Amino acid sequence: MNAFDELTNNFSRLPGIGKKSAIRMVNWLLKQDAAYVQKFAQNLGHLQERIKPCSVCGTWTETDPCPICSNPLRDATQICVVEQPQDVPTIESYGEYKGMYHVLGGLLRPLEGIGPAQLSIQPLLARIKNAAEAGKMPVSEIIIATNPTVEGDTTALYLNKMINELNLMQPPKVTRIATGMPVGGDLEYVDKRTLSLSFRGRSEF
Repeated sequence: MNAFDELTNNFSRLPGIGKKSAIRMVNWLLKQDAAYVQKFAQNLGHLQERIKPCSVCGTWTETDPCPICSNPLRDATQICVVEQPQDVPTIESYGEYKGMYHVLGGLLRPLEGIGPAQLSIQPLLARIKNAAEAGKMPVSEIIIATNPTVEGDTTALYLNKMINELNLMQPPKVTRIATGMPVGGDLEYVDKRTLSLSFRGRSEF
């Protein structure tokens, strides 16, 4: 296998990239300036060294804690729970939400062996409990922004149950973003207007 075929196979493993698209990408790179290709390769090589999950919320960041978690102007009484790190910039792009985040790292999928232990659920519960017990401003609302799928709804119901079982004196309100999003849709691809309406129309469990 030559270098062209190896790179084509590498690109074709990316989400949404088929063999033909991968071939076009390699051909495009071969026509570019050598300095650009070298910089591209350098950035790719250092990607996992420079970008890590935030130790607080789990989103991708070069600084720990991430700029959102370390921003004193953010509303620490709200935590928006999302499935994956890429959901954070999606919600940030619509520009209205000013609270904190928590990345689960996936959804409950028992048939695939993904249960509560495989997700960042205990760290979320610890954040809520610690804020209530450490004399800090308690969390007043947990916004569950998982995708409107069977797995997303199951995960949302499970989170609501676990938060209620914390038995806090001032339990946070648990809300779910409205189904202005299409059923089975993906948060990453929803337009800003729909996402904004989904947040405004969120409902309590």
